[in-house]
Amino acid sequence: MKNFAGRRAFVTGGSTGIGAAIVRQLAEVDAEVVFAAPESAAAHDLAAATGATLLVLDVTKIEAAMAAVTNSGPFDILVNNAGVDQHAFFTNTTIQEWRELICINLEAVLATTHAALPAMQQNGYGRIVNVASEAGRMGSRGGSVYAAAKGGVIAFTKSIARENGRKGITANVVNPGPVDTPLLQSAVAQGGEKLLAAMKNSTLLGRLGTADEVAASVVFLASEEAAFITGEVLGVSGGMAC
Repeated sequence: MKNFAGRRAFVTGGSTGIGAAIVRQLAEVDAEVVFAAPESAAAHDLAAATGATLLVLDVTKIEAAMAAVTNSGPFDILVNNAGVDQHAFFTNTTIQEWRELICINLEAVLATTHAALPAMQQNGYGRIVNVASEAGRMGSRGGSVYAAAKGGVIAFTKSIARENGRKGITANVVNPGPVDTPLLQSAVAQGGEKLLAAMKNSTLLGRLGTADEVAASVVFLASEEAAFITGEVLGVSGGMAC
């Protein structure tokens, strides 16, 4: 249904989970995809399987992330998906952990957006889709700094939408709930089957989401079908925040 021929997309955190699904689905609709990920066999395998271009990049290196977007651009579509969570009560966290979480979950979003926007503004067209989390809307027991950073992504995206709507640029957020990804499985490894059951029960559908379900929402918001949607937060969470 959607065709992205002639559109260039930059995706962060593209090697596994939701990011890999986004890269695959954008490639399937003929977008030219560049994705940023740390060095890994999975990243190279994804590039080979999809024809997407891999940029080996640590997005927490803010200046390098900005340069990567500038030097490999211009881009019509920017998807900020890279992120990491922690699982500890706030009083058991450290300042260094706060900085690391805020850097990858929020500062990297600021950096890539700052680098991508000038060309979008000049061209009069852009689609920015930021992957946040329902934690940013609801809070997260045992993930307070992560929730704070994702809440920042939501507020930032709404602000970018306000600043750039008249320039032909839309900016939206996708908020996943519990999705079966390596990130979630790492949490389950720490919290056990009770945590997994609690995650499923937090949704109205009583199950985990899939990476492909989240990616489909991202691709929709990056498409022409979503041209009149901006500044919105789409929960892909099985009704978790209903």
